[in-house]
Amino acid sequence: MKKWMAIAAAVGVSLSLCAPVRGVETSAASAILVEAESGRVLYEHNADDRRLIASTTKLMTALVALESGHGLDEEVVIEEADTRTEGSSLYLRVGETISLETLLYGLLLHSGNDAALAVARYCGGSVENFVSEMNAKAAELGMADSSFANPNGLNDERHYSTARDMARLARACLDNETLSEIVSTKSAAMGGRVFQNHNKLLWQYEGCVGMKTGYTELAGRTLVSAARRDDMTLIAVTLNDPNDWTDHKALYDYGFANYHMETAIQAGEALCTLPVIGGLAPFVPLLAGETVRWPVREGETLTLSTQPGACVLTTPVEPGTQVGEAVCLLNGETVSSVPMICTGAERVAAEKQSPIGRLLAWILRK
Repeated sequence: MKKWMAIAAAVGVSLSLCAPVRGVETSAASAILVEAESGRVLYEHNADDRRLIASTTKLMTALVALESGHGLDEEVVIEEADTRTEGSSLYLRVGETISLETLLYGLLLHSGNDAALAVARYCGGSVENFVSEMNAKAAELGMADSSFANPNGLNDERHYSTARDMARLARACLDNETLSEIVSTKSAAMGGRVFQNHNKLLWQYEGCVGMKTGYTELAGRTLVSAARRDDMTLIAVTLNDPNDWTDHKALYDYGFANYHMETAIQAGEALCTLPVIGGLAPFVPLLAGETVRWPVREGETLTLSTQPGACVLTTPVEPGTQVGEAVCLLNGETVSSVPMICTGAERVAAEKQSPIGRLLAWILRK
């Protein structure tokens, strides 16, 4: 007799994956628009071309510094080497004592190149060690087409990234609560200095939550930004773009007008059941281990398929044990998956099982 099999569940009707929505263009050499939570690309143009990224580099500098274990209230004594730089500067003075927090605000709002050197030296032990940590973090984030040669973004042939990689970095920055708070700050007075954010979108676009500007003559204008409306957050990246403010607004208008978030699976949601041998109950529920939300546009449908990794379970079943996965599909194509987990089942003697449980156990042993 065949063993009982779990049946795949479906939500909605699967269709062939629709072609990307058109209707937006930019002046950028490279551009990308990404929904932050899922990572879905909503628009791209030359997104994998390696280019100079100027001061948008400082997003990586800040992220590595914040993950270094140093406290924001730690005091940094400025050294002569920290002041040996060009371009935008906080005009740090040798021997000056300044908190790491103030340096990070100066780094991200005022784009101080001297602040970048001071942060890198202090948090990495040396600028060289810190740059190695930047590249290690890039590899961890899957930024395969990126290379960092310094913490401030000054021109270097070994220093480059792509629009797609910078969007990956931006997603990680948004997940860091402290960094996310700093880049969304319009102005700040601290450490005897006043910093004004260079990101005009904070004033010009409803829902903008900041990020980082950049410019060198060779790189052109570079911009990484993020905007949030309702329950959807979008990330835009443009590299070598003379009209970046206008283009980012157009990208966001396009994304918010054409896409909305849908919840495919809610963490803890009961998805299906599996028979269990040796327990008080004949079946054990399988729950979604994570929540999955996905950006969807008109004509697209999310579907859900449960794929248990077993036909039957035997007690004891520990709570949280993974049994297969639930797969989310967009118009029939897999876009995400989450583990299905057991709620647990108690080991009991056969005589203590319910009549149905004893019958089911006998059938499944055949």
